[in-house]
Amino acid sequence: MEGSRRRSGMKRIAVDIGGTSLRTAVFDEEMKILDVFKVPNDRTLGAAGNLDKLVGFLKSRDYEYCGVGIASPGPLDLKRGMILNPPNLFGWDNFPVADFLAERMGVPAAVNNDGNLAGLAEARIGAGKGYDSVVFLGMSTGMGGSFVYKGELINGAHCNTAEFYNVIVSDDPYHHGSANPGSLNELAGGAAMERIATERFGRQMFAKDLFALYDEGNEDAADILEKTSEMLARGIANIYYMIDPDVYIIGGSIGLHNRWYVAKALEKAKRYMVMPDINVAWSVFGDDAGLYGAALLAGDAAGLKG
Repeated sequence: MEGSRRRSGMKRIAVDIGGTSLRTAVFDEEMKILDVFKVPNDRTLGAAGNLDKLVGFLKSRDYEYCGVGIASPGPLDLKRGMILNPPNLFGWDNFPVADFLAERMGVPAAVNNDGNLAGLAEARIGAGKGYDSVVFLGMSTGMGGSFVYKGELINGAHCNTAEFYNVIVSDDPYHHGSANPGSLNELAGGAAMERIATERFGRQMFAKDLFALYDEGNEDAADILEKTSEMLARGIANIYYMIDPDVYIIGGSIGLHNRWYVAKALEKAKRYMVMPDINVAWSVFGDDAGLYGAALLAGDAAGLKG
């Protein structure tokens, strides 16, 4: 051990980049969180300025680090460790985030999609532990996902494997940003629910309002959720035929807080399946799944197991 104050063991750095805030966490060898630091994502500072706040915190702590794992919105260039042009990050376009943090911290660094890393955490050490083939489906404002096989993320040539949000489930023409018209994200994600409900009720609606009205017996709310659950069912059926995983892990605020709704969609999905045997588990890491996945990625970058 170097110095009387140096804490024993090599620690992993996890970084979670979001449009509203950035977080970093220090993990020990047993994947337990030792420290967490969170700051707002300041649009006036750009990528380097925001990340330097995290670097300052990490360097102020008395740890020896082995690697950095970074969870970021996409699109990404994994081979070059770059953030390309995510719609919710301003001043981050074409930023070499892995090289930046590797240079600042003096240890190996790697980046991956935040949804992918949430699934990696669940597959290796969470609800999917012990299964060979794991699909993670994050149901929140948007629809995210990942595919993990025998403990390894399947990324694809362009980091687009398991981008379930863009799976086509309808001929509905609506879309925004990079999402396809008729895609799962545009017709079943939280933002989609809010858009549809706002149009139906003639006032600003949030997903939580829609579910609350459903609980009160509102017929319009019931009709909307019946239709969005059908879109979700088609998405799940598409995943079944593309991957046929051992287990589907459901995460995200909408999925975890409205399990009856997920169950409704799963029952609908069975109509499209040849062998309708769906094994479902629920995320154990919740909103911290991306951080845990980033810590695992940090270990991979450093050549560690687990």
